[in-house]
Amino acid sequence: MRVILKASPNAVQIENWNNASGRTWAQYQEALDRQIEPLGAQAIRVLAPRAGERILDIGCGCGHTTVELAQRVRPGGLVLGVDVSVPMLEVARRRPLPQADFQVAFQQADAQCDALGEAAFDAAYSRFGVMFFSDPVAAFANIRLALKTGGRLSFVCWRPLEQNEWMKVPLEAALPFLPSAQMPPDLGAPGPFAFAERSRISNVLTEAGFDTVSIAAYDTAIGGDFEQAVRLALRVGPLGAALREHPACEAGVTDAVRSSLTRHVRQGVVMMRASVWIVRAESRQARSD
Repeated sequence: MRVILKASPNAVQIENWNNASGRTWAQYQEALDRQIEPLGAQAIRVLAPRAGERILDIGCGCGHTTVELAQRVRPGGLVLGVDVSVPMLEVARRRPLPQADFQVAFQQADAQCDALGEAAFDAAYSRFGVMFFSDPVAAFANIRLALKTGGRLSFVCWRPLEQNEWMKVPLEAALPFLPSAQMPPDLGAPGPFAFAERSRISNVLTEAGFDTVSIAAYDTAIGGDFEQAVRLALRVGPLGAALREHPACEAGVTDAVRSSLTRHVRQGVVMMRASVWIVRAESRQARSD
């Protein structure tokens, strides 16, 4: 059943994450969490959560990072995960908590537009959940409003496609079998690569009222079992989006993708470079919005 939410400037993304993309991420959440966990963990280290803090997890998806953050703020802390995706939040709410004192809550909300509470959180965090806003300045200003003075923000986002082998390699292998070029949207458009340019991140955060902005490049190899890597390549990222538009192409694409990934098998698993920005900022300015 298709899920369509209230009118919003992010209506296209909201519909996508409540239908095709959201259902896909919910279906493959265990494999996806394992694959991108090292990237999110680096942003958590930069955030440095402390016991007793209240943290906002933006674009929490299926809740993996929400629980990870809750581990670090216990005892006495709380983590609120917000996301627009009903299918992913359903998975998050079923997620078992390792300890009884984990304080975790989930809320369906658009972080650009919806009230998140004023000065309610010590910190905000996101693992690949902030690149889909139609107006990122407005979104980060709304997030800043939810932070206490001196509150911290940390997130991880993708650098350009050409620096991310795990997405680039299968997409390039598939392109000859697709009816037209299926490269991702221009940098800056809502989507995975909206913050691929370092200068845009700095400009958006500064305009939204953050300061002490630091942006560090981080590279590591991610991957997993070969068959799992093939499935994920065909279902998520730029190639997954292209195949949802052209499902009849999957048979030809699959052989090409398998061949391309074979060249990246190391010690029995597929490992390819992932390149991200690890961003940290603080909310110190007096609020005038």
